[in-house]
Amino acid sequence: QVRLVESGGGLVQPGGSLRLSCAASGSIFSFNTMGWYRQAPGKERELVAIITSSGSTNYGDSVKGRFTISGDNAKNTVYLQMNSLKSEDTAVYYCKFRLPTYDTWGQGTQVTVSS
Repeated sequence: QVRLVESGGGLVQPGGSLRLSCAASGSIFSFNTMGWYRQAPGKERELVAIITSSGSTNYGDSVKGRFTISGDNAKNTVYLQMNSLKSEDTAVYYCKFRLPTYDTWGQGTQVTVSS
């Protein structure tokens, strides 16, 4: 079973930047997508960004133009560069790998945007 470990969360002021990383342990021979989701208190989990094995990307409307997803297939790692952060970006961020036979999630990392 592949395990995912996120890192890079923390406290940042509005307008600031953070970079999240999600590394997979175990062998991954192929994947369909790698993605980031977030869940704020009292809200449903929502898609932030997703990248396919061919490099195509898709973003949630609220983060377009501010966040960038990228992947390093050799390292089985996905990144989320977050710029121009807003208070409404505060949430627990989860990564998810969609593998050929199952999905796997990370444990989540807290991002707090506050002055």
